[in-house]
Amino acid sequence: MDLSACYKSVRKLTEDICAPLQTEDYVVQPVADVSPPKWHLGHTSWFFETFILKPYFMGYQEFDPEYNFVFNSYYESVGTRVIRTDRGNLSRPTVADVYKYREYVDEAMDKFLCNEPSKEVKELIILGLNHEQQHQELLYTDIKYILGHNPLFPAYSKSYSAPKIEMEAAGDFIQIREGIYEIGYAGDGFCFDNELSRHKVYLQPFEISTNMVTNREYLEFIKAGGYQDFRHWHAEGWDWVNKNQVTSPLYWHNINDTWHNYTYAGLQPLNLDDTLCHISYFEASAYAAWKGLRLPTEFEWEAAARNFTWGERWEWTESAYLPYPGFVKAPGAIGEYNGKFMVNQQVLRGASEVTSPGHSRVTYRNFFQTHLQWQFTGIRLAR
Repeated sequence: MDLSACYKSVRKLTEDICAPLQTEDYVVQPVADVSPPKWHLGHTSWFFETFILKPYFMGYQEFDPEYNFVFNSYYESVGTRVIRTDRGNLSRPTVADVYKYREYVDEAMDKFLCNEPSKEVKELIILGLNHEQQHQELLYTDIKYILGHNPLFPAYSKSYSAPKIEMEAAGDFIQIREGIYEIGYAGDGFCFDNELSRHKVYLQPFEISTNMVTNREYLEFIKAGGYQDFRHWHAEGWDWVNKNQVTSPLYWHNINDTWHNYTYAGLQPLNLDDTLCHISYFEASAYAAWKGLRLPTEFEWEAAARNFTWGERWEWTESAYLPYPGFVKAPGAIGEYNGKFMVNQQVLRGASEVTSPGHSRVTYRNFFQTHLQWQFTGIRLAR
């Protein structure tokens, strides 16, 4: 697929994700970590306007100078921006205005891509497409949070069906030999800068589960009083449980002594055989401790990943999000993409059911703060 066709395909998928929404759904921001869908639509367009069209497309006139303030996310070098917690207060620009903005940017990009861009610009466009794919997954997760916290539990789509991944034989652990393993991206394709540089690590022998933890298995932890027993938890995790009165994964509801789970199809009886989802690192670590096991490090996960099926959930690891040896931040605003977040975050590996097609690889390093549940996160155990 050429670059122009790839651009159109990625941009269309973003709008397809939003197609089931009502206008009111586009503007809601229940918590600081969730952005309104309207903001995602605008921000991903702003990225191409700011980093491609304005500096490289001669004669381009920006759609609205105020949009730099509205749709800048965290790029200090690009100027001031709306505080993240205030994104839900943006009744203007309207949803219709934002779609006009997307159309305006797409028309300009279509003209721009009539000529072969330089290698430098092509790399920026590919980064922008991967950036939009990240926001496609965020759109899915934010939409679920918005609708899942509506008292009526409305369905996003009654016809939504999660892709199924075949499970291995129950209870199997894979033995991985001690030795030196190469970690990080290798090849000529796209990767994010946090996947570089490729380097060697020494691993002690370990075992890792072929399967991820299911709802049935995690429910045993709940019934055993796991959320009431401090012995399983990090001190900060125990404080989080008590301060926020956490008693189950996000979207689980105990109604008349029967567990239910909010899904894209609405509130449903909990499917015990589904892979566990929407848990924090604190919960993942506590469950592993309760089982007398642990989470794998990100290096163990990458070294072992060819031996099991992955991609249904982002998998918490025991690794802090830190730079690899030789990591170098790019100059300017693009250098703010990953490096500035390498503190107080935990690494997740794999992908999820809402990861965009073609956007996953074994070296991909996702990262979130330890208390967050709203992503499609789960547990794979190690020992």
